[in-house]
Amino acid sequence: MAGIVERRFGPAEARQRRIEGAYSFPSRFENGHGTNPEELIAAAHAGCFSMALSAILGREGYTPARIHTIAKAHLGATAAGPTITRIELETEASVAGLPAGDFERLAQTAKESCLVSRALAGVAAITLKARLVETVADH
Repeated sequence: MAGIVERRFGPAEARQRRIEGAYSFPSRFENGHGTNPEELIAAAHAGCFSMALSAILGREGYTPARIHTIAKAHLGATAAGPTITRIELETEASVAGLPAGDFERLAQTAKESCLVSRALAGVAAITLKARLVETVADH
C-alpha cells in the first residue's frame, strides 16, 4: 500500500486470493468510496470468527446450516493517534438442536479463541452479539 497519502487513491490487493478494490484516505476518514484497512481487518475478523464458531460447533456434535457474521471496526482518537478502539461482532446461526444458552457460550469461546481476535488483543473492546435463529431437533 506504499504511496497512498491523503487525497490519493491506490489499489488494495491480496496476492494469494485475488482481492482488489479502491483504497483511499477519504474512504478511511471521510466516508469516501472504497475500502480501508479497518474494513479489511473487520472482514478478516468476521471470517475468522465464523470459521472458529463452525469448528467449535462441530467438535460439540452440531452442524451449522448457516453462520452469518458482521464485524464493525470503530476508530477513535488516542494519544497515539487514530486507533481501532472497538470491534463489534454480530453473528446469526441456524443450528439444529442447539439450546440458545449453549450457543451463547460457544460463540463467546469462538470470539476468544479465533486467531484474529487474539491478534487484535490490543483493541480496548471486542463485543459480541450472538443470535441463534433456528433450532429444530434435539442433539
